[in-house]
Amino acid sequence: MVPYLLYIADPMCSWCWGFSPVIDALRDHFSCELSMRLLMGGLRPGTTEPMSKPMKADISGHWKHVQKVSGQPFDLSFFDRTGFVYDTEPACRAMVTVRRLEPDLVFDFLRKVQEAFYAQNRDVTDPRVLADIAEGSGVDREQFTVEFQTEETIRETWKDFETSRRLGVTGFPTLLIGSEEGGYEVITAGYRPWEAVKERIESCGLRIEK
Repeated sequence: MVPYLLYIADPMCSWCWGFSPVIDALRDHFSCELSMRLLMGGLRPGTTEPMSKPMKADISGHWKHVQKVSGQPFDLSFFDRTGFVYDTEPACRAMVTVRRLEPDLVFDFLRKVQEAFYAQNRDVTDPRVLADIAEGSGVDREQFTVEFQTEETIRETWKDFETSRRLGVTGFPTLLIGSEEGGYEVITAGYRPWEAVKERIESCGLRIEK
């Protein structure tokens, strides 16, 4: 049983955006020793109500905190939007779509969707915006658009959410190490800086000399 890293995230989770540089460093540092898989956790899938003023205030506070801790950029003009429905299912489904079509591109695509949402104030609940980002990531636009709408992709997306709950994941980002056959150990449940994540992985038996 070859262990791998399982990253459970949501592209519209602010702490996952804050954790993005850690994921980049992790993929670079452990690329020869560990593969990484991406599982969608589902932060707010299926939300139908527009954001209220109290919700905006709450989320704005979270974003400012993540920005302070992680140094990641946030465009706070997002909160000037009216009628925005914070449904994370389309962005999660876009991840699954790319995972099905071009699995080697899925982590780069995740970062670009996060950047579009948080740093560029683009509406990543819009399938057309997601298709634009996919095309810019090297995914065939027509294939993406078709695959995004299939029942198989929709089912696989919701299966990700169910798997996340079955694994006991209650927040994002969550990073596990192990395998389906042998079980998983938690590397982090929530944001941690790179050095702490690296140390935790190495404590699981991977001593990497760079």
